[in-house]
Amino acid sequence: MLTARRRVVATAAAVLTGSLLLASCGGSDSGSSDGKTLKLWHYEAPNSAMGIAWNEAIKEFEAKHPGVKVKFEEKGFEQIQKTAPMVLNSSDAPDLMEYNKGNATAGLLSKQGLLTDLTPEVTEHGWDKMLSAGVRTTSQYDANGVMGSGKWYGVPNYAEYTMVFYNKDLFKKYGIAEPKTLDDLTSAMDTFVAKGVTPLANAGAEYPAQQYLYQLALSKADRSWVDSYELYKGKADFHDAAWTYGATTFADWVKKGYIGKTSSGAKAEDAGVAFIQGKNPILFSGSWWYGRFKAENKFDWGTMLWPGSNLTLGSGGNLWVVPKGAKNKDLAYDFIDITMSKKIQNLLGNKGGVPVAADASAITDPQAKTLISNFNTLSDRDGLAFYPDWPVPGFYDVLVSETQKLITGSEKPDDFLDHVRQAYDKGVPQQ
Repeated sequence: MLTARRRVVATAAAVLTGSLLLASCGGSDSGSSDGKTLKLWHYEAPNSAMGIAWNEAIKEFEAKHPGVKVKFEEKGFEQIQKTAPMVLNSSDAPDLMEYNKGNATAGLLSKQGLLTDLTPEVTEHGWDKMLSAGVRTTSQYDANGVMGSGKWYGVPNYAEYTMVFYNKDLFKKYGIAEPKTLDDLTSAMDTFVAKGVTPLANAGAEYPAQQYLYQLALSKADRSWVDSYELYKGKADFHDAAWTYGATTFADWVKKGYIGKTSSGAKAEDAGVAFIQGKNPILFSGSWWYGRFKAENKFDWGTMLWPGSNLTLGSGGNLWVVPKGAKNKDLAYDFIDITMSKKIQNLLGNKGGVPVAADASAITDPQAKTLISNFNTLSDRDGLAFYPDWPVPGFYDVLVSETQKLITGSEKPDDFLDHVRQAYDKGVPQQ
C-alpha cells in the first residue's frame, strides 16, 4: 500500500471532480467546537516511520493539552482519496488529515474552497523557514489549484526522493566495484549482463519504469526545464535533448539487457520483491522503500543518488491539511507544530523517514544518516524535480502504457514522445 500509493494519483482527478459535483461548493467554518477533541485522520502504517513518529506526537499533544483527547481514525489511502470532497464539506470532516499533494489532489480541493488557508499559521509558526524550496512547492496553490505559488493549503513534515538502491553482496560476488559515476554504473550493468544477471529491477505495469526514463531525461535537464513541464512556466518540448535522451537511452537499456523485457507486465511490488530476493542487484526507486528494505533485506546494501545528475524525482511528503469546516482548527495547528518539532523530526529520521527539520547529529543509524544526508544534498541544490505523472490528470496511465511499449519494443522512442506530448497538451489547463 505504501508503495502503490506513490503513483501520486493524478489519475484520480476525474474521480475527485465527479465527487465534487455531489458536494456543495465551498466550505464553512460553522459547527460547534468542543475544544476537547482533535479528530485526526491519516493512512500511514503503525510500523512506518511516519506512523511511529505521529503516534509519539499524539502522546506529546495530549500531555501538552490536559483534558484534550486525540480521536485518531485510521483510513485507507484510496478511501480518503475517493471520499474527501464529500466528507470535507460535511459535519463528519476531521480537524486535521493527511492528504496527497499535487495539482490534481490538494490543488483541486483548494480550488473548490474545501481547505483552510494556512498562510497565517505558517508564518506565525515559522514552518516556511523549515522547508526548502522544492519541498514548499507542493504546499502552495494559486487560485487555479496549480502548485508552486499562492496560499499555503498544506504542510509536509517529511519528504521523499528517489535513489539507487544496490546490493553490495552481489557487486562483491561478481567482483564489481560499487559505482560512483554513471560510467561506473553502466560498466557494472554490462558486467552483470555478461554474467547472466539482469541488473535493474523494473516494473512496466506501474512505476518505476517511467521513473527510470524521467531520471534519464532529468540528467540532461535544469530547473527551468522542470518548471516548464511541471508548473507550466514555459512550453514543454518533448523532442528536446533531455526527453530524447531519456526515451532513446531507456529503449537502448532494454536492448542491452539492463532492463528485462518480461518486466513490462510487472508491478512495483514485483520490482521491490525482486530486489529483496536478490534477483536484481539494482533498483532505482523512492525513499518509501527504505523501511521495508531495512526490515527484509538479508544482504548488505547501500544507497546513492543517481550519478551525473543534479536533479532527481522527489518532493515534500503528503500534506497535513485542515478542512475548511474543521471544528477545532487551533488544536490542529498545535498538532502540526508538534510534528515539526526536533523531537518528532529526529524520531522520524531514526525510523527510516526523511524528516524536513531534523537535527543531523541526532540521527544515529548509519544508513539513515546516508538517506538524510543525500536528501539534504538534493535540497541544498534545489534538486527535487517532482514526478513525471504530476502535470496533468490521467497522465500516469499514459506513461505506463507508453513506457510498456518501449520495453516490449512495439514502439520507437520518437513515437513514444509524440504520444506523451499529445496527452500532455490535451491536459494542460488553459492559462
